[in-house]
Amino acid sequence: MQLAGIDNGKSFDWGNTSKDYAKYRDVYPKEFYQRILDLGLCKDGQKVLDIGTGTGVLPRNMYKFGAEWTGTDISENQIEQAKLLAAEQKMNIDFYACAAEKVDYPDNTFDVITICQCIWYLDAKIVAEKFSKMLKRDGKLLILYMGWLPYEDSIAGKSEEIILKHNPNWSAYGDTVQPVYVPEELMDYFDVIVRDEFRVDVPFTRDGWHGRMRASRGVGAAMNESQLHAWDEEHMKMLMANAEERFNVKHYISFAELQVRK
Repeated sequence: MQLAGIDNGKSFDWGNTSKDYAKYRDVYPKEFYQRILDLGLCKDGQKVLDIGTGTGVLPRNMYKFGAEWTGTDISENQIEQAKLLAAEQKMNIDFYACAAEKVDYPDNTFDVITICQCIWYLDAKIVAEKFSKMLKRDGKLLILYMGWLPYEDSIAGKSEEIILKHNPNWSAYGDTVQPVYVPEELMDYFDVIVRDEFRVDVPFTRDGWHGRMRASRGVGAAMNESQLHAWDEEHMKMLMANAEERFNVKHYISFAELQVRK
């Protein structure tokens, strides 16, 4: 995948890091899921479509709350991992590989559409109207994001420095607490109901944080084998010198709840 404005146009492929993604990216804290429930979403028989589902982190973690989930992702490798993990947990979730712009369901199919950690990859000119039609009357579009805070957390900051050393094209660095991105095109079809952000401390082991960084766009999804090997060695050396075996990394969560205008 290549997108203007992201990583200087350098290509990346989430499929290259699917196994690491499946193992290390299931890191959202309980506050993340509780906030979704507090909005009255993704539970109690609601039909939910998760766009850019990756390895199915969101539907698998919220499955127990009773929603009927479908997850789509552009990467076949990611969907393969999502299916394996759901099967292991005996979860009935419909996963399939499809670009968000090509997802197609009849009008008024879903109560909720979730877009977690991937809104900036979508062509809003295409999906805005499409998603509004697939939602039921008063249906909700929920945009979710969680990011680490490199200027407030020393380990996160050092990790970013090492990624940039080995992949200077990576553009997802230097995050600060800010509202989640809501494309202007959505405003032709949706109204913003709630938009908020809050801080969380997320626990990791050294191996867990190392894997989380490797399963990122700037590392496993973009680096070649020699780059990845060099990054692996330098990043783990940094963690051994600067982090306890268990530690917290400062993050923030931001979200926007939109309601379809019909």
